[in-house]
Amino acid sequence: MRKKKIQLTLFIMAILTIAFFGGGNKEVVPLSMEQMEKDAGIVEDTSPSNNDISIEANEKNEDIRDIENSEKEESKLQGDLVKESEEESLGLEIDSEKKYIDKKDNDKKADKQKEIKREQTNKIETKEENAKKGKNEKAKIIAQDKKNIDEKDKYLTDPVPEGKPEPVEWQDITINKENTLTATLSVTCKTILNNMHLFNMDKLEVLPEDGIIYATKKVVFYEGESVFDVLLREMQENKIHMEFVMTPIYNSNYIAGINNIYEFDCGELSGWMYRVNGWFPNYGASRYQLQDGDKIEWIYTCDLGRDIGGDWAVTGGEE
Repeated sequence: MRKKKIQLTLFIMAILTIAFFGGGNKEVVPLSMEQMEKDAGIVEDTSPSNNDISIEANEKNEDIRDIENSEKEESKLQGDLVKESEEESLGLEIDSEKKYIDKKDNDKKADKQKEIKREQTNKIETKEENAKKGKNEKAKIIAQDKKNIDEKDKYLTDPVPEGKPEPVEWQDITINKENTLTATLSVTCKTILNNMHLFNMDKLEVLPEDGIIYATKKVVFYEGESVFDVLLREMQENKIHMEFVMTPIYNSNYIAGINNIYEFDCGELSGWMYRVNGWFPNYGASRYQLQDGDKIEWIYTCDLGRDIGGDWAVTGGEE
């Protein structure tokens, strides 16, 4: 466009010069701009100039940049949407996992509470069962005690082992002096020799060196007599000291001392016990009715019968 204007300007200047310097008398007819352009052979240049090309290129570049920016924005938007979708998806996954974990924790807590409840229930049931067992055991003990009491006689005698002679009441027995029988009798205190540290040393002069007070000897007795009757007669006949006392609660004479050796002279668990045919009766000597051939032993114990094989412990109590 600018080039066209320059050409037109040069053409006008040329016409004016001719008219001024060589036109003579010739009349000059003004020409129109269009005619002047035609006469000048001016042809409009429609090709774009460098500047136009640059502008157009810039415009295209701007359009391209706009498109690129639009694409970038669209891509960014899509990325944001994808990211948002991923975050939302991740959030859902996290939320789902959290719900799963929470459910699992709740299940664990519920299981723990159930376990605690079971343990508490078991403890209660165990206590109730133990209490029931305890009541049953107590009832059994009471029943056994009642049975024992019922089985005991009026002198509180425990049941006699099977095969052993039952006690008799001496006041109800008639001695038959026309019928004589025999038994063996011995009186010893050998256990003291093994427990001298417990023995009353003031009694040392009455303690036999071998611990034998009355050596084993066959003795004669009358039908119906008791162990006490035989001991008393033999001690009197052999001038051996003997002290005794009747204990009504047991309906038997209690042997306190023989040969001046008394209960407790060799410790607080010491005293006299008797044995017949290897058995320590659980009732007094006055209630044991002798049979022909019985073996009678009077033995001093320092340990409530345990040191002489006695399985019941009454320190001389019902002898």
